[in-house]
Amino acid sequence: MRIVLVDGYNVVNSWPKLNEIKDISFDLARAELLGSMKNYSSFTGDRVYLVFDAHLKLGSLEKEEREVNVFIVFTKEGETADSYIERFVNDKGRKNNLCVVTSDLKEQQLIFQRGATRMSSLEFLQEVKKIEQEIKEIHKKKYNHNKNELAINLDDETREKLEEIRRSI
Repeated sequence: MRIVLVDGYNVVNSWPKLNEIKDISFDLARAELLGSMKNYSSFTGDRVYLVFDAHLKLGSLEKEEREVNVFIVFTKEGETADSYIERFVNDKGRKNNLCVVTSDLKEQQLIFQRGATRMSSLEFLQEVKKIEQEIKEIHKKKYNHNKNELAINLDDETREKLEEIRRSI
């Protein structure tokens, strides 16, 4: 299983849609990114760590939440997302298949030296869009084959009467 570490605010600032949403609310932008990551993770089987800076919040402690196969991490006071990711890669980089998503070139070089692969935020956007399209196509195929079923072409009243007949048999 691949572990994907995403520099959350770097991605929010790089993806056009999220960048627009963040102008309204950072919470909405984070929620939108989380939704994309849950779909991405479910489809790929990758474990995703979505890392957000909280280093400027006085007294904040490192906080980690899990939603399915996505871990949402808020760093502690004084720690940036970059430093959290570097520490994570130091601990697990050579033993695991790690990919770090950030557009920070300095961070990319450091991560690569420590045994992880790297991907820019915009490259990751293209990968996520491709996967979202594949999900749509699978969903479309799954539900389009039922279009010729009789029940779809019946009104509610007729469908209810047939259901009553079916239950009485």
